[in-house]
Amino acid sequence: MMAPWLLPYLALLRLGTTRPLVQGHGFRAPAVAWPSSFGLNSPLEVQETIQIPNNGSAALLVDVQVFVTNVFNVDILRYTVSSMLLLRLSWLDTRLAWNASVHPRRVLTLPWDSLWTPGLTIQEALWVDWQNPSPQAQVDQDGHVELYLALTTETNCDFELLHFPRDQSNCTLSFYALSNTATELEFQAHVVNRIVSVKREYVVRDLQTQVPPQQLVPCFQVTLLLQNTALKTIIALLVPGEALLLADLCGGLLPLQATERTAYKVTLLLGYLVFHSSLVQALPSSSSCNPLLIYYFTILLLLLFVSTMETVLLAGLLARDHLRAERSPSPARGGQQHDPDNGGPNPEEATRATGTWRSWAEAADHAFFLLYVAGVVCSQFIFIGLWMWATCKSDPAPGKAAPHGGQPRL
Repeated sequence: MMAPWLLPYLALLRLGTTRPLVQGHGFRAPAVAWPSSFGLNSPLEVQETIQIPNNGSAALLVDVQVFVTNVFNVDILRYTVSSMLLLRLSWLDTRLAWNASVHPRRVLTLPWDSLWTPGLTIQEALWVDWQNPSPQAQVDQDGHVELYLALTTETNCDFELLHFPRDQSNCTLSFYALSNTATELEFQAHVVNRIVSVKREYVVRDLQTQVPPQQLVPCFQVTLLLQNTALKTIIALLVPGEALLLADLCGGLLPLQATERTAYKVTLLLGYLVFHSSLVQALPSSSSCNPLLIYYFTILLLLLFVSTMETVLLAGLLARDHLRAERSPSPARGGQQHDPDNGGPNPEEATRATGTWRSWAEAADHAFFLLYVAGVVCSQFIFIGLWMWATCKSDPAPGKAAPHGGQPRL
C-alpha cells in the first residue's frame, strides 16, 4: 500500500527542476518515489534530505577515490589533455539510516537527485562528458552513502616543454564544490592508477592527490605526471636535422673550384628552410620557457647559412679573378703585342697572380672548414649541456602576478 506522503512528493518531483552535478552535461532527474523504508511523513522532510547533512560544528567529511582509467590525446600545441576518470564518493548521512530489525534490507539503491550529493566543478575543464547521466547511489542501514561517477574530460595543462621531447609535466585537475563552503564540507581524496596500456607518446609516471589548505570553497586536486617517450619526435625532427648538418660538413670537402659545390650548398639550405618552416609549426610556443629545440634548429639554420655564404663568396671571387686573367693578354692596337718593357700587361705575371689568389682562396676555405667543424662540434656539446642542466621558471600568470590576483584564500 502506498504511503500517504508519497503522492504529494511525486507531484513535487514532477514540478521540480533538476540541478546539474558538474559543469558540462547535466543529469536528468527521473520522477521516482522515495522508498517507504525511511518512513518520512511529509514532503518537507523529503526536501530536508536534499540539504547537506548536518555534522554539528565539524564539516561533513566526503571520502573521494579517483580511479584514473585512461589518459589520451595529449595536445602540446593546444596545451590540453584528455582523460577518463571514475570517482567514488562516500559520506555519512544519518537522516537516511533505518532500523534493520524493522526493515531487514541492508542496502538501498537510490537516484542521485533524491538525496544530497556534492556538486563538483572541474576548474581546468574545457568540456566534461558524463558516461551515466543518471547515476545511482547506494545507502546502507547506517546512512553511509556511496556514489560512483564516470567521466571523460578535456582539461588545460601547463606543459613544461623546455626539454621537449624529453619533457615531464604536471597536469592538475581541481574539483570544486561551489555550492558549499569550507566550514560545511571537507574532502579526503585518494587516487588509484588503473591505466593498463602504455601504447602512446605520453605516459603517466605518477599520480598524486592533495587538498589545498585555506580555501573558501571545498576542493581537492588530482595531479598527473606525464612523461614524453620522445621516440616519434627524435625520428621526425632530430634525425633529419642532424643528417642535414652532416651533409653540409661533407659538402665542405668538395673542391672550391667545382661548380657542383655551390649548387649542393644552396640545395641543402633551401631544403633546410622548408624543414625549418614545418618544424616551427610542429613545436609549441609560449610566452616563456619555449622548447630548446626551437633555438637549436635556429642555430643550425644560421650555421648552414654561413657555410653557404662562404662557399658562394669565395667561388664568386675565384670566378671573377679567372675572367680577369683571361682578358689580361688581349691583343694590342694595330695588331702589335704589348711589350712588357713598355709597361704592357705581362701574361706570366697575370698567371702568377691568378695562382697566388687561388692558393689564398683555397687556404682560406680550408681554414674556414676547420673552424666550421669546430663550431658545429662545440654547438652540439653546448646544446647537450643545456639539455641536461638548464632550467626555466615559467612566468607567473597575469592574475597571480597582480596585487589582488589568484584564487581567493582565507
